[in-house]
Amino acid sequence: MAYLFLATGYEPLRRWGQKTGGRCGWAIGEEGRKGWLSLSTANRESFESGREGLRALGKRGLRPPATRTTAGALGLTQALEAVWPKALRLRCGFHKMPNLQQKVPAQAWSEVQAVLGDRRAAPTQEEGEKRRDAMVERTQRELPEVCRCLRDAANATLNPRAVPNRHQHYVRTSSLVERAFVEERRRTKALPHLWTEGRVVHLVFGVLIRVSDRWGKKCFSEFEQQQLRSLRAPLKLDEQDVSIDEPSSSVPPPRSAASAA
Repeated sequence: MAYLFLATGYEPLRRWGQKTGGRCGWAIGEEGRKGWLSLSTANRESFESGREGLRALGKRGLRPPATRTTAGALGLTQALEAVWPKALRLRCGFHKMPNLQQKVPAQAWSEVQAVLGDRRAAPTQEEGEKRRDAMVERTQRELPEVCRCLRDAANATLNPRAVPNRHQHYVRTSSLVERAFVEERRRTKALPHLWTEGRVVHLVFGVLIRVSDRWGKKCFSEFEQQQLRSLRAPLKLDEQDVSIDEPSSSVPPPRSAASAA
């Protein structure tokens, strides 16, 4: 497995007047084939539920990914750190930008957005770090919350530069399944009898299985596959990872300073 993605979509559970989460895992393999890996319910993206789901994937024989793309849920991020700590963490830009926008005055957003785009377009990770640091230094006084978020997710937002150039737009976001979640929500709005968790899972499964049927095409060249192998080697991803077999009663890691923003 080359690239792992995790996202949770929340659907209405009418019996209880609340929503339940469907956590979906999917991946892009080393040949470029996309694959749907898992679907489970989760009322919140906690460390315990995230770790349980990841261990289940490991026990099915899934190799550690080179990258892992998620939104900013702290519990799920910590679970990934515990199970696959060597994989590069990537922060989903689809979720990151709206969170940043909420911390910026409306009249200043277009300017900040342009600066963020310039940083994202940096030719190398080192250049991206320089542009980020320059932005933080320039706007620290006026936009302290934005600067804090940029520092907290510093590596996660620049790590896409570590993968082959043509793959960077694949790994930046979790939009591959987010589009499927949009289709689910379109259907759930019109369904009056979505009462039980089983019905929610049935609906989500039906949408995702139809999407995944179109994902089987190989799209990475031999050269790109060699680039991926070169990325995995320095990360030592193929060494035995004992975290999958740790007892489930182990204590979660301490809360990190990273923000969910």
